[in-house]
Amino acid sequence: MDPRHFPGIKVFIDTSVLIAGLASVTGGSATVLDLGEAGVIKLVISRQVLVEADRNVTAKLPKMVDRFRRFMRRLSPVIVDDPSPTEIQAAALVIHAKDAPILAAAKKAQVDFLITLDKKHFLSGKTGIRGRFKIVTPGEFLQTFERLYLERPDQD
Repeated sequence: MDPRHFPGIKVFIDTSVLIAGLASVTGGSATVLDLGEAGVIKLVISRQVLVEADRNVTAKLPKMVDRFRRFMRRLSPVIVDDPSPTEIQAAALVIHAKDAPILAAAKKAQVDFLITLDKKHFLSGKTGIRGRFKIVTPGEFLQTFERLYLERPDQD
């Protein structure tokens, strides 16, 4: 795939996808991260996601801390500032307060997709579509991406 075909697709990756992509090189999360690493799509995270992922890897997978940090440097996602308290409050009207900073950060970053594995909070009917972006699992994103790829005009 030529990265020039999809330079405008921006995806916000939450902590669950980062950790799943690190833990398994064959799953949907890993494939999404591979697309980002190759420059086919633009990966976006917030500072909170980075800190939370590092904290979780340190606590739950201490032998993988160095690998995770090398992985993040290689991945080099766009890191956006955390949302303001007002932005978080607005997001908390439609999602569990614990997850509101992630929803608010994705909205602030003006992404096309928020990709998560958190089915309980993010993927309920209440938050399925928020403004300009759609909230999806890695598998759902890959299905959408494949449709876009197959439907694109041949530019070669």
